This record gives sequence, C-alpha cells and structure tokens, in this order.
Amino acid sequence: MTETLFLTSGDVNGLAAPGEFVDAVRDGYRQYGEGAPAEPRTTLRNDDPPGFLTTYASILPETGAMGGYTYTAGFGAADAWFLTPLFDAESGEPLALIDGASMNPFKTGATGAVGADELARADASTAAIVGSGPQARGQLRALATVRDLETVWIYSPTKAHREDFAGEMGRRLDASVAAVASAGAAVEGADIVVTATNATDPVFDGGLLEPGTHVTAMGQYNPDKRELDTATIERATYVPDLRARAFQDAGSFLHALEEGTIDNEHVHADLGDLVAGNAEGRESDEEITVFDSGGTGIETVAGAYLLYEKAQEESLGQPIDIASGSEALTGK
Repeated sequence: MTETLFLTSGDVNGLAAPGEFVDAVRDGYRQYGEGAPAEPRTTLRNDDPPGFLTTYASILPETGAMGGYTYTAGFGAADAWFLTPLFDAESGEPLALIDGASMNPFKTGATGAVGADELARADASTAAIVGSGPQARGQLRALATVRDLETVWIYSPTKAHREDFAGEMGRRLDASVAAVASAGAAVEGADIVVTATNATDPVFDGGLLEPGTHVTAMGQYNPDKRELDTATIERATYVPDLRARAFQDAGSFLHALEEGTIDNEHVHADLGDLVAGNAEGRESDEEITVFDSGGTGIETVAGAYLLYEKAQEESLGQPIDIASGSEALTGK
C-alpha cells in the first residue's frame, strides 16, 4: 500500500496566490518546451443524456510530478466535476488525488498570464476582459501579476454581472476597473484583450484591434465554436498552448484555416517554444499577437503539485491507501 493524500476543493481553495501559480505554470511550459511530454485533450461525448468526459495529461520531470485532469460536464446532473490524480515522476507512485474545481480558474489564468507575458508589449497597461465568470476572474488576477495594469474594461452580456465583476476587481486590483456596454467598447484601445466566455461565435470584431494589441482567448476548445473571428487570426502572430491542439479543437484557428485566409504555417510556435527560448515571441511594437489557450495537462500538473506541496506544509488533506498493481493482483 502507498499512502496518498486526498485534497478537497476546500483544502486547496486560496492555498496559493495567483503569482505562485504563474511561476509554477511558466516552469511547466519551459519543461515542455525542452522536451517534457504532453498531449492535447481527449474528449468523449455522450448524446443521451448529453455530456462529455475529458482527460489530458503531462509529465514534468523537473517538477517531479505527472498526471492531469479527468473531468465531466453535463449528463443528468448538468454540472461538472474535476479530478486531478498526481503521481511521482520518478517512482510512479500516486502522490495525491485532488478535487480540482477551485484550482481551475487559477491554473488556467496562470497559463493566460504566461502567454501574455511572452507576447504582450512590455509597456501594456490597459486590458479588456470579455466575460465575467470564474475564469475571467482567474485570468485578470493572474494577468495583473505580469503587467502593471492601470485601466481595465469589463464586458459581458448581462449588465449586473459585468458591473459586479468590475466592482469586485476594482477593490482587489490597483487599477481603474469599469464595466462597458459592448465588447467593442472594451476592445478599442486596449493593449491586452482576454476572452473568457462560452460563446459559440466571435465575441468582437477583429478589425477593432489596434496595432500592438495582444489577445488571449481561453474560452473555447471545440472545433465548431470560436471566440475570435477570422480577421483576428489572420492579422495575428498565432501561438497556441500546444501546437497539436491548434489542429484538433482550436475552433478560431480551424475556422480561419477552412476559410483559406491562413495555412498550416500560420502557427508561429507554441507556448513551450517561447518559454524555453526556442522561438521568439513578439518581434515589434506594432505586431498583433494571439495566445490560444484551451487547457493542457502542463498547467494542471504544475498547479496541482504546487498545491500538494503547500498542503503538506500546512498538514491539510486526508491520507488514503492505494494498492499497487502487484499487491492487488497477487493478493500479497
């Protein structure tokens, strides 16, 4: 038997700061860029009841951990559950099983922040956030750790939601945060645009982007749905989290590819290439850049191991016994 730590969402909620997630995730993508293995998500869809089961994984040898997400959404309960099994990268033994729900916006936000740090102008100080849910919160809080934001504009379709979000972030951040009445009003003049929505169609007109703008899109990972229009993809230096994912479920990229405005070579690099120094990010102040973030095992393992270490320091969680294959199969 091996003692494994079970951590509830309550155990890990608030355990690490946004900047700590950013540092852990950046290091994870560096390892991936230097050859650590990671694959895009696998999603199995069910028609009746409608829902899907998704998995993705990675190995981070220097971190000393491997694992990923297994999560469901929809089905009869019309809800979602996130489980993160975490293993030791040397022995293969299980380290922890983590309820990953509360971690989700922070590890995903950290990925967006790493992408923005690599691709946004160094002097970027104005941001537009399209969306007002937990993922938008995670994105903005993490973004504020890599850029000195002075002004943030918030848009989501429901007025009360965007105003509540703006008020909350205005109290939390050292920046002027205001809700606006349209996505266009948010995007025009912004140095950084973040889309964190469940939209099926583009959420703003790419023609509104001014030279030098960076866009992080993180709300869609479905080949039939997109947050960004073809104009945005065509105008931009395009960087996905994983190169292979761009051709699998990055709907904005795939729509532009199908329309013939770009070709396969439009993928400049993936995030690991940039962090590891294998490719340049932004090359001019006039360049428009896009980071397309759909979720990978890299940030999941990096964030989960950060929480695992902190939980051990604070004696959190419940130990459970896991039998090895040799024990279970031989009865020894």
